[in-house]
Amino acid sequence: MGLDRLTTRRAAIKDMGKAGLAIVVFGTACTSEPGSTTLAGVTSTVPGDDSTTSVGVTSTTAGSTSTTSPNGQTQWARANLGFVSAYILYRNNEAALVDTGQAGAEGDIEAALDTVGLGWDSVTSVILTHKHGDHAGSAMAVAGLATNSNIYVGEGDLAAIGPIESDDGTQGPVSVRDGDSVFGLEVIETPGHTPGSISVLDRTAGILVAGDAMNTTSGALASASGNPQFTEDLALADASVRKLAGFDFEIVLVGHGEPILTGGSDEVNALAEDLGA
Repeated sequence: MGLDRLTTRRAAIKDMGKAGLAIVVFGTACTSEPGSTTLAGVTSTVPGDDSTTSVGVTSTTAGSTSTTSPNGQTQWARANLGFVSAYILYRNNEAALVDTGQAGAEGDIEAALDTVGLGWDSVTSVILTHKHGDHAGSAMAVAGLATNSNIYVGEGDLAAIGPIESDDGTQGPVSVRDGDSVFGLEVIETPGHTPGSISVLDRTAGILVAGDAMNTTSGALASASGNPQFTEDLALADASVRKLAGFDFEIVLVGHGEPILTGGSDEVNALAEDLGA
C-alpha cells in the first residue's frame, strides 16, 4: 500500500478528536502556516509557545521515567529497555515516540505509555534516530500498534531501514532532513554514528533527544566517536556534537545512559570544547 492510499484511509481517523495541534498529516495533503513548506506530513515551521512548555517533576515507575508539567503541555517519558532507551514526548493527549528499541520492546513501550495515561492510539509520530537494530528493531511491531502514526527517519538512513509495512497496511518510513519539524520537534541532522542519524529538539520545552549522537556513562556525556566499533565516521560524529552545541536546551535524552536533566547546553558545550575544532 502506497502513502497516497494510506493518506486517504487514515486522514479521517487523524481528523477526529484531535486536541490541540495538527502537526502530522499523512501524505502531502498537509496544512501548514503561511510561508511554511510541507513534505509528507512534515512541516518546516516550528510551533510557538502554545505547543510546549518546560518540564516539571520527574518520577520513575517500573522501568519508565516520566515528567509532569503544571500546565499540562509538553512532557516526556522514558521507556528504559535495559541497555537502550526509547522516549515519549506528549501533549494534549497526543505523543511522539522517539525510537522503538530492540526487537520485542513494544510491550515495554506500551507500559511506559500506560504510566502516563496514554495508549498506542495517542501516538501520532514515530521518529527513528537512526538505523541500528537497538533503536529501530521494534519499528514493524510499533507500526501495527500505533495505527494513527507514520514513521520518520533521517534521509541518510532511509534505504538501510527499508519499507516498513504492518498487517494493517501501515507503510513508511518518511525521510526527514535538517530543519524539518515533526510533532513540533525540530529535526537536526547529526550524522557520524550513522549517515542518517538525527536528533530532535523541542526548543520551547528545552528538550533534546540525541539518539546515539551522544551517550552518558556515570553521568558524563560523550560523543559517539567514543564507540568506534559502532560509529561509521568518527570525525563527523564529533562535528555533530559541535553542531548541537549551537542550540539551547536544558534536558538531554540519550539512547544509552542516563538522561541529563539540568544544564544540558552547558554539558554539550563543554564536550564540544573537549573535542576541539
